[in-house]
Amino acid sequence: MDEHSKAAVPQVMVGVGVVLLGAALAAGALVIPSAAGYGGVGPNFLPWVVAVGLAVCGALMLRESRTGGFREMDPPAGAERGWWPGLVWVSAGLLANAALISRVGFIISCTICYLLAVQGLRRSQGQANPSSPRVLLIDLLGGLALAAPVFWLFTKFLAINLPGLTNTGWI
Repeated sequence: MDEHSKAAVPQVMVGVGVVLLGAALAAGALVIPSAAGYGGVGPNFLPWVVAVGLAVCGALMLRESRTGGFREMDPPAGAERGWWPGLVWVSAGLLANAALISRVGFIISCTICYLLAVQGLRRSQGQANPSSPRVLLIDLLGGLALAAPVFWLFTKFLAINLPGLTNTGWI
């Protein structure tokens, strides 16, 4: 096995993994009902879009890995080992989201998840003052700017019920 073939093996495995992930998502989308909702598309529309996108990206990655490898790759950055406190922050965000979503609604629980996850990522990169009030406010507003439109897209356009804080359907 030549040097290029050895280097391409992990790249091929990544491409195959992405294709398989797309296939798994497509298999899951098959069992989601396709009855059209308020916006004219059913709840299986978005999983199909993502599944097709993943399959296409995986196929392109496979082609790239088999025709010379991923070109113009930067050398790996970061530490030799993972930073465990960052994993704890991100995990805390996911667990908080799961624990709070039915109590405080989708928007607030996802905003908290985003805030905690970004704090973990900021700290893992060694950013100065990740817990300063300004940075926390930026992270909080960023999470809100992501969670609110997703909530409204799913509840208003796709007619998928997500837990809200009120019964109005807007929060």
